[in-house]
Amino acid sequence: PYQIADLGIGFVPEDRRIFADLTVWENLDVATRRRDGASSWTLERVFDLFPKLRELVDRQGGYLSGGEQQMLTIARTLMGNPELLLLDEPSEGLAPLVVDHLKEQIARLKQEGLTILLAEQNVDFCLHLADRVYVLEKGHIRYHGTAGAFREDESVRAQYLAL
Repeated sequence: PYQIADLGIGFVPEDRRIFADLTVWENLDVATRRRDGASSWTLERVFDLFPKLRELVDRQGGYLSGGEQQMLTIARTLMGNPELLLLDEPSEGLAPLVVDHLKEQIARLKQEGLTILLAEQNVDFCLHLADRVYVLEKGHIRYHGTAGAFREDESVRAQYLAL
C-alpha cells in the first residue's frame, strides 16, 4: 500500500474503512502525507470541500452517518495528496441528497484538475462526472466511448444497462 501511495494513487474503498474509534480529526491526521510536487491538501481545504466534517471534528468515526463516513473517507484519502483518485462505488447506500452533494464535490475535485477513476453503478451519477465511459461485464470491457456518446445513444444504454 505504501508503494501505491508513493505513486500518487489514492483509493476510496466501497466499504469506507474508516477508523471507527478515532475522531474525524484523527482519521484525517493519520492519513496526512506530503508529496513533492503535489498540491497540498490541508485540514482547511478538506473542511472547505466537506464543511460538515468541521462540525464533527471531535466525533468518533463510528458515530457518523453513512454519508458523513463517505465524506470522511474521501477527505482522508485527499490528505495523502494523490494525483489519481480511485473511487469505488461512492454513492452506494447513501440518501439521494447526500449523493447529490457528493456528486457536486467530486465534480469540484475534477474541475480543480484531480484525475479521477470512478467505478459506480449509478449511471446518472457517472454521466454527470465522466468524460469517458467503460461498461464492464465479468471483467471484460463491453463498451467504451465518450460520456456524451453514451448519454445520447439510447440503444447502447439499453443493450448494456437493460434500461
